[in-house]
Amino acid sequence: MALKVLSALDVAKTQYYHFKAIMIAGMGLFTDSYDLFCIPPIMRMIGRIYYPEVDRKVEERYWFEVPTIIASTMIAVALMGTVIGQLVFGRLGDRAGRRYVYGVSLVMMVVGSIGCGFSLSRLTSMVFVSLGFFRFLLGTGIGGDYPLSATIMSEFANKRTRGAFIAGVFSMQGFGILLSSLVTMIVCSIFEACAGELISPSELPQSENVAPVPPESDLAWRLILMIGAIPASMTCYWRMKMPETARFTALVERNTLQAAKDMEKMLNVSLSSIQEDIEMMNTLNTRAALSNTYSFFSREFLRRHGRDLFAASINWFLVDIVFYSLNLFQYYTFKGLLTSKSNMNLYDDAWQVAKLQTIVAVSATIPGYFATIYMIDKVGRVKIQAAGFIFMAVSLFTVAKVNDGGWTPIQGSACHGISGAVGKVGAIIGTVGYILASRDPPRGLGVSDTFAAMGGVCVLGFFVTYFFTRETMGRSLEENENVDEFTGVWFLRFWPNKFWARRIETNTGE
Repeated sequence: MALKVLSALDVAKTQYYHFKAIMIAGMGLFTDSYDLFCIPPIMRMIGRIYYPEVDRKVEERYWFEVPTIIASTMIAVALMGTVIGQLVFGRLGDRAGRRYVYGVSLVMMVVGSIGCGFSLSRLTSMVFVSLGFFRFLLGTGIGGDYPLSATIMSEFANKRTRGAFIAGVFSMQGFGILLSSLVTMIVCSIFEACAGELISPSELPQSENVAPVPPESDLAWRLILMIGAIPASMTCYWRMKMPETARFTALVERNTLQAAKDMEKMLNVSLSSIQEDIEMMNTLNTRAALSNTYSFFSREFLRRHGRDLFAASINWFLVDIVFYSLNLFQYYTFKGLLTSKSNMNLYDDAWQVAKLQTIVAVSATIPGYFATIYMIDKVGRVKIQAAGFIFMAVSLFTVAKVNDGGWTPIQGSACHGISGAVGKVGAIIGTVGYILASRDPPRGLGVSDTFAAMGGVCVLGFFVTYFFTRETMGRSLEENENVDEFTGVWFLRFWPNKFWARRIETNTGE
């Protein structure tokens, strides 16, 4: 029998604190998407500032390009930090508590965001070294925030709307993408208005081979990055005031009285209705029921949760290959609709990339999150995720075909941490792989074939979701802990349990 303090969490009415928790927990994901997805227009600006040469012997689209190895490193280093942060902070969250580790990750995010705007000198090499270091620090903080945000929200939520609340936390990614694009557009517009008359590279005399760069433009991209620290800083106070989750307090710290007091304060649950759990904790049966009788990655752990960890890790790996590469390089898809670099100044160049990101975020990304929030506790997690992979696959195959046809004129906290870290490995492979693979043959596959390959990744994601992912809609966290405990299988979702039940009876002689 579950503790009443936990049962009360599962049936608690949706109220103000739940929405407040979504905002607080979602700020890490908000900061993550802000800092990652402001990079495409910023790299356009950096290319203009530090690589201003005009080489008329090559096509205009190759002008002002940051070298591939540097562009890949600036993206990958933040994702590598995220991988490390998810593994380390996810495990620390299980041992030291969610609340304290949560605060450390937030400080790292704020420091990393501000530090991205500074460099030891204006030498090109030092600018990238400094930017890379602070993006790694930022990524580590974001990585720590990922598993803790989802875990905290799941442990605060009731079982009826848990899916919607967690989806709400992740929807903050869409708003982070939107804000980063809007901030970029605003900053670029202000700096352009103050710069006076700027000429485009096409207006340069043939005798000149260096595009003019306003000196204050080096401040513009730094300012865009540092503004990302503001939303995270605003949640510092609320995170410090947020109590430890009642489940961690009751099950790990064995302090049901404090868990009950926290619930009474936050969720308006009567202390008298759950106070008897204080005595229940001292009984032999309760202590045995609450004790973790198997270690992390033991055979028993894999029997109970191996399938879930495998499915979550692989699905996250596959979706991040597509999600990050598409969002970071979506302007490649629509480059035929963008004005040529030679016909605009650096502010207009960054502005049009940010505008494209804004359109995609408003018309597709954010509505997709809202649709998931509305349907996830009605349709179920597995169906929505499988449908998402199919829709992405169809879209990518369509874009690959259209692009090829001439669209463009030129061409558990710890377990959550592990699955999220595997996802970010997929993000590194996806982003770096996209940069390399999308180059024109023979240097790469070309944009169309790259889109087709990502469509294949989505098809694989559909099969992993359908065959390996377990539906948890409407279940409490404690029910998920014990589900499939006696089936003896953690592979295929639809494996007939009765077959395994007969095998168990045969082996035990019952």
